[in-house]
Amino acid sequence: MESDQNLWQPDWTVAPGEVLLEALEERSMTQAELSRRMNRPLKTVNEIVKAKAAITPETAIQLERTLGISAHFWNGLELNYRSQFARRKAVDELRAHLSWADRFPIKDLAKRGLIRAQTTKSQTVEDLLKFFAVSSPRGWEQQWEHSLARYRSSPSFETSREPLSAWLRWGEIEADKIECEPFERQRWLKTVANARKLTTKQPISLAIGELQKMCAQAGVALVLIPEFSGTFLSGAARWLTREKAIIQLSLRHKSDDQLWFTFFHESGHLIESQGRDFIDLPLNSVDRHGHGLAEEAERTADEFARRALIPEEEFHSFLERGDFSKGSVIAFARLIDIAPGLVVGRLQRDGHIPRSRLNSLKRRVQLI
Repeated sequence: MESDQNLWQPDWTVAPGEVLLEALEERSMTQAELSRRMNRPLKTVNEIVKAKAAITPETAIQLERTLGISAHFWNGLELNYRSQFARRKAVDELRAHLSWADRFPIKDLAKRGLIRAQTTKSQTVEDLLKFFAVSSPRGWEQQWEHSLARYRSSPSFETSREPLSAWLRWGEIEADKIECEPFERQRWLKTVANARKLTTKQPISLAIGELQKMCAQAGVALVLIPEFSGTFLSGAARWLTREKAIIQLSLRHKSDDQLWFTFFHESGHLIESQGRDFIDLPLNSVDRHGHGLAEEAERTADEFARRALIPEEEFHSFLERGDFSKGSVIAFARLIDIAPGLVVGRLQRDGHIPRSRLNSLKRRVQLI
């Protein structure tokens, strides 16, 4: 008996019916004769030949006995044909959603290696679906529509939901790589208190690395994700599971005072509003009328960050002296064991000095 390999080396996209018809012709066997030998209706054989009916595992066994070609061959041929058929159909369906992909930061995603670069529009849609771990644009809507609606938005920045969802999804992917202990509120409070001492650590990359380890031990994945075009975000605090949270920082302004204030702000969200998700705009954002955008939860998180970084009593004493020179700021920062850039940031945010003053005391933070 000839082996299957000697009989055919078919293209796996070929319809099984075509291979069956070729096998019948080589044996000078009609479809009617095959139907009698298999004890199957002629209509069934004809529908298999015309690719209107699939070769079932039972039919594959009957073909093996009748034609001497293994059931494994027929099953594999059928499976691959149906898979390719389904994939071609799926590609055709994706073509109806090409404009959907245009709403995402494709260049940024490709630059970061999150999707392939220089592909067709259909391939881009396919890559986006894989990136978001959904099966269709409708699946993306179902997954993200409700989530994005819960986040605080700004009339002045008009953050687009597609770039926002891409930024958040990238954070999820990176957070999944970080093993964390189960979250526990009291342990997180201790972690945040101990994190303050890292503000003076040099270089700042080592401080961030140590901070990430401390956070993971307390059930929080800390990730630094560059912002995409159209996001205008400073950070986010979210819950991946009941036992694992994520703090995601964009480092939009690339200075240590922004880094630490945003980290402590997001930490405050996890402490004061456990179970809720927050996405925050750049510090001191205002709407088109000049009104502050902070809601109660945001004001609470801001106050938590202010008190955690600079003790209120010491800060008031410093303000009473009225000396905001470079040397005075450095001395005060050394007294309370904090980086001087954070004192500068506090003075600027509270309006005690212009935002143009003492910026040389801030350290630059650069994302790779």
